[in-house]
Amino acid sequence: MKSSISADISLLFVALIWGATFVVVQNAISFLDPLTFNAVRFTLATGLLGVWLILFERRQLRRISPKLLLAGFFLGFWLFIGYGFQTLGLVYTTSSKAAFITGLSVIMVPLFTILLLRKRLTVNAYIGVAAATVGLYLLTMTDVASLNIGDALVFVCAIGFALQILLTGKYTNLYPTLLLTVVQIATVAILSAISAFLFEDYQQAFNPTILFRSDVIMALIITALFATAFAYLIQTNFQKHTTATRVALIFAMEPVFAAITGFLWAGDRLSYSALTGCLLIFVGMILAELPSKIPLKKRAESKVI
Repeated sequence: MKSSISADISLLFVALIWGATFVVVQNAISFLDPLTFNAVRFTLATGLLGVWLILFERRQLRRISPKLLLAGFFLGFWLFIGYGFQTLGLVYTTSSKAAFITGLSVIMVPLFTILLLRKRLTVNAYIGVAAATVGLYLLTMTDVASLNIGDALVFVCAIGFALQILLTGKYTNLYPTLLLTVVQIATVAILSAISAFLFEDYQQAFNPTILFRSDVIMALIITALFATAFAYLIQTNFQKHTTATRVALIFAMEPVFAAITGFLWAGDRLSYSALTGCLLIFVGMILAELPSKIPLKKRAESKVI
């Protein structure tokens, strides 16, 4: 029980980091293209974790195997899909719609848990997911607009993030945490660099006037150290003590923290709808934490009997 509580608090701290750094990243990518920014960010994070691995956890290197490398690649691939398609989608859709559609991973994780892993969820989990989904809508969708190609691209992003969460839960018990995280982050760095080379002006990453701007450097340091290396190390380490659905609900708090950060730092206003949405997301997360004695399927069977 204690390990589960510690895991949830640690993962909630990760959501806080991601939400708090949203404004910083948004400012940085106005100078450095998004895929290029991610390539530099994840490369720096890989270097930081790699140095730590070599200096302090070298024994984990003995556990390198084709299966571990493949597991890390799968995690990194789906994480890259999440970041990459979100970036592409933002070219065609609004940030509020993108935030809502990305947050739909909170629905996809339990859905994939049922379809792919063939696991049943508790009643509380279903209610929590429903409450968080409504909360995401109220927080992000201030107006309803027609769907476009950007929304479809961001939907693929949500699938990527959902599968990354699901697979992390599967692999985290099988392989050393730090080594698996390094392979995952390195995969994202490589795929982001290739994509930046193909689709963006990747030479920005080597332009001192852009790369050494104080706001860009600050954003890269903060995101590489805290929002990438530290955050994904925490996720990989602690997700073994909780369920993928609870992780998705906890990560749904990211836009809540982003809204609070925007309110405190940038003076953004929060409407009553947004405040209600924040409350519902929080309630959804808490509901999923409440104990439920038997899964939904067993409850239905007991009624029949």
